[in-house]
Amino acid sequence: MSAVEDFDPARWRFIVDLMLVAPFQLARAVLPGMYDRAWGRIVNISSVHGLRASPYKSAYVSAKHGLEGLSKTIALEGGGRGVTSNCVNPSYVRTPLVERQIADQAKVHGIPEDRVVEEVMLTEAAVKRLVEPAEVADLVLWLTGDTAAMVNGASFAMDGGWTAK
Repeated sequence: MSAVEDFDPARWRFIVDLMLVAPFQLARAVLPGMYDRAWGRIVNISSVHGLRASPYKSAYVSAKHGLEGLSKTIALEGGGRGVTSNCVNPSYVRTPLVERQIADQAKVHGIPEDRVVEEVMLTEAAVKRLVEPAEVADLVLWLTGDTAAMVNGASFAMDGGWTAK
């Protein structure tokens, strides 16, 4: 985490390439086949940070905001051709990366790890717990099915109410 003026440009490019350029290239590769079949589903895993900014996360926030725009553009271009494009926007998901962040934040703030999620990471959320990977998977599964055919260009916050404010 760095302030904008301190952010390493090489790190910035890496994050944007990984989180925005790669999804663009994947979509570009698969869309012709989806159009040929007149059916397709693109679900981008964005983040609550695709909907809200946080300090010291400029590259991540910028990439996720860009992913939101890319997904909506694909939704408009592909909707009439049987292709939908949506974003899933979880807050912190229980992963090894987040577990390490909890430990790091506990040290930085001088508090026990069991207080970090509620007091540091999810101060803006009404529900003070991590999103479970299975919860994300369930939403993605639904979005890729036939019953979600009219869901297009949407962003689904899985953030315990963080974006409700």
